[in-house]
Amino acid sequence: MKTQSPFDLSGQVVVVSGGSRGIGRAISLMMAGAGAKVVVASRKIEACEAVVAEIAAAGGEGLPVACNISHADQRAALVAAAEKRFGPVSTLVCNAAANVHYGPLATLDAGSFEKIMNTNVGSNIDLINRVAPGMAAAGGGAVILLASIAGMVGSKLIGAYALSKAADSQLARNYAVELGPKGIRVNAIAPGLIKTEFSTKLWEGDKGADFSSRTPLGRVGEAEDIAGAAVFLASKAAAYITGQTIVVDGGITIADPF
Repeated sequence: MKTQSPFDLSGQVVVVSGGSRGIGRAISLMMAGAGAKVVVASRKIEACEAVVAEIAAAGGEGLPVACNISHADQRAALVAAAEKRFGPVSTLVCNAAANVHYGPLATLDAGSFEKIMNTNVGSNIDLINRVAPGMAAAGGGAVILLASIAGMVGSKLIGAYALSKAADSQLARNYAVELGPKGIRVNAIAPGLIKTEFSTKLWEGDKGADFSSRTPLGRVGEAEDIAGAAVFLASKAAAYITGQTIVVDGGITIADPF
């Protein structure tokens, strides 16, 4: 007897911030491929429209929305547009992030720290608070935060970004406790080094080769590696998982240090 796959997202409304490129684009496309209606949000509407066109070409349905998540009015407009077009949000994917400081924390200025924390943490809090009432009224939902393995270790290069990603993992734990009684699951994904434009400084040239040589799976990750985990966390297959940070890093965090 054939039964519906627990990974089927048919009927879901998924909002993906930073959904037009890199990991966000891969998540948007894979969510749509699993049956969800996907709201693709990023700063440039043309980039969002291109991803929605890919979704439509594959037989899916999407909505492009221009949204700079650093601005509260644009976050509000994003949620309103999603709910107006498709109804209550089923899954929120908080993927958009910024890193405007490379180097030790001793050289971090207040403006850069504020931008990183407001974009990577504060905007996620606001988006979750905006979608949660609709999720609760519909009987539940899922929130997926993009954290990072950088938030689990120390870093000489991206310490400020790492602080924000550690905070995102804590957001998952806190909101899981707060929203669990309303049927809302909240989890985070901690990617390792993923080959995207955002992380070019970390994987290009010899850096990528060195990373691959130290990673049990022997390669830098691809955006689709993260998208698969996101679809899982949005699906019924993850119905009893909440408050967790799922590490998707090719094994680098457990690799033999010797």
